[in-house]
Amino acid sequence: MRKFLDWLYTGSGVLAGVFLILIAALSLTQICGRVLGFDAYSFDDFAGFCMAASSFLGLAHTYRRNEHIRVAILVERLSGGRRRVLEALCLMASTFLIGYFAWYAADTVLTSYQINDVSQGLVAVPLWLPQSGMALGLAIMTIALLDDLIAVFKRGTPSYLLAEQSKKIAMSENI
Repeated sequence: MRKFLDWLYTGSGVLAGVFLILIAALSLTQICGRVLGFDAYSFDDFAGFCMAASSFLGLAHTYRRNEHIRVAILVERLSGGRRRVLEALCLMASTFLIGYFAWYAADTVLTSYQINDVSQGLVAVPLWLPQSGMALGLAIMTIALLDDLIAVFKRGTPSYLLAEQSKKIAMSENI
């Protein structure tokens, strides 16, 4: 199960990177199109869709590597059981909130699919397609948070703290 979850988080991060490359390709094509007199209709719409997909699909990958901004002023001042309890409470709240967001994002995708909702640009894109990246990214982020919550309940170390420890070790070896 651990191997699958790590693959899921990494795959989501790679997919986010692919969407970033697509943004660059779309922007470059649009710039070259202007210079060469080629009209690149709706490329900015597609770049926006890619940006949303990249942002949400990258959530779990960056979270697991402790690259998200965390406000840990209170948590870092505690140790032992108190810290573990506060970490668990924070993870429970985060899992609930992101899970709630994921649920409604998935509902939005389903609704858009059912009513055949399309974008308003020159190229009518079924909206469930770009919305799927957001819903999938949020679902994977919920799984990542739940993964860490279970680790804390099992008296393990959450992924973001393991990543932080690895960074400290790597920095001390480089000195």
